[in-house]
Amino acid sequence: MELLELTVTDVKQYVYCPRIVFFTYCLPLRRPVTYKMEEGKLQHERVEELEHRRSLRAYGLKEGERVFGVRLYSQRLGLSGYLDMAILTPAEVIPVEFKNSTGKPGLNHKYQLVAYALLCEEKWDKPVRRGFFYLIPSKRAHEVAITPNARRFVKKMLSEMREMILNEAMPTPTRHRGRCVECEYRRFCGDV
Repeated sequence: MELLELTVTDVKQYVYCPRIVFFTYCLPLRRPVTYKMEEGKLQHERVEELEHRRSLRAYGLKEGERVFGVRLYSQRLGLSGYLDMAILTPAEVIPVEFKNSTGKPGLNHKYQLVAYALLCEEKWDKPVRRGFFYLIPSKRAHEVAITPNARRFVKKMLSEMREMILNEAMPTPTRHRGRCVECEYRRFCGDV
């Protein structure tokens, strides 16, 4: 049986608020593009341009090959994504996500990176033990360990999301109601 294909962005959104994934698949609406989304895209392009000229010192590496804009897909996981950058070394693959944020990445971003790690391992047949968020405003890399528990959690989430979508079962909203203020789907929740 073929799995319903999900994206790494779905993983990130599901941790942030599972209703975003529900609305995306069960009530396919035209998702509005916000100023933050547009600005983030422009910042990503600028960082990629600069990253070509930088050393790998921000990542604690002396050598490695950078690969930008990596399309990843796993039929086995039913998962796809578009990674900002991968660093290939003889011993490992290191996924890197660029974030236009001054704060420490949230749990949703951590699990996004773990999902990319699973895809990178399958693509390059090398271990992924860590990943990085490159925080654009501060020009700093934030390392995240890719643990066995985090891997299991992402796989469990993929299963939960598929069940939610196939049953069209609206999940409870996020407990962090402050997130609802800027959510593009807040007018559809009804109880938020």
